[in-house]
Amino acid sequence: MIKVHNIYKKYSKIQALEDISFDVPRGEIFGIIGPDGAGKTSLFRILTTLILADSGNATIDELDLVKQYRLIRNRIGYMPGRFSLYQDLSVEENLSFYASIFGTTIEENARQIEDIYNQLLPFRKRRAGALSGGMKQKLALCCALIHKPKILFLDEPTTGVDPVSRNDFWNMLQRLQAEGLTILVSTSYMEEASLCDRIALIQNGRFLKVNTPENITKQYQRHLFAVSSDNMSLLLGDLRKHPFVTSSYAFGDVHHITVEFPDSSAKEFSQWALQIREFLMQCGHTNIFVSVISPSVEDCFMDLICLPQEQAVPASLSSVVNDD
Repeated sequence: MIKVHNIYKKYSKIQALEDISFDVPRGEIFGIIGPDGAGKTSLFRILTTLILADSGNATIDELDLVKQYRLIRNRIGYMPGRFSLYQDLSVEENLSFYASIFGTTIEENARQIEDIYNQLLPFRKRRAGALSGGMKQKLALCCALIHKPKILFLDEPTTGVDPVSRNDFWNMLQRLQAEGLTILVSTSYMEEASLCDRIALIQNGRFLKVNTPENITKQYQRHLFAVSSDNMSLLLGDLRKHPFVTSSYAFGDVHHITVEFPDSSAKEFSQWALQIREFLMQCGHTNIFVSVISPSVEDCFMDLICLPQEQAVPASLSSVVNDD
């Protein structure tokens, strides 16, 4: 459905994308996960035919991205990261306008957008600029679906939206997927990775790894602990002083650390947790919690960005769906 090969993009001296390659089969939700400035929007703007790559090639639904861009635009829906509909037009006027661009009407495509549009009906006369964040998001999605696209591109669609609206939005995406829609979505929320069939972790314009969320966490090879104490601000610095702690970072209301045990050590994880606890007590910490934990996608991402460049696994070698 989507095939991307060796895409590069540079803005002046900034390398926005570097050697991006991946495939998305029909009916898959494919997530591109990474922080702001990682290159997600540049990639989406290239794949939706809004800007040109410096080099590389891609096909969308077997159509060449450059030579057949007009045909591609009729087969894709695009929801940019920033709300870009007409603020002074009503919900109904925005939908009618976008439908007219593609030579269709709201009525002709009612079934495609029915579930979402029904939630907008009470506000159909309200100006788009006066909608809540969640309703703006649903209106933008309706406009992206109004012409029955085969592929949906969603650039950080849940940024700035409350948790309940985010959950509703992903439920809508899963219903659309069940109807056969292929979805490419980007997000900086690592917890949304588990809602995708496959993900690509991106940083500084490069794919670090492409695989299922489950396989990415299975491939994690570090010894990972969660740690907390009564003085969280000093805790991070003290953990970094421990001779066997190789990385430490804040993670919600705890800190996560990776520990490299000496080769000769035969200690169990529980013994190492006790040793870390004793070390922190000597540093003056109280109410200490130390526990072995399983890695999340965010832990895997932190591990990958800390790897020296030559040790990082090329994304093209880690993209096999069934790779354990």
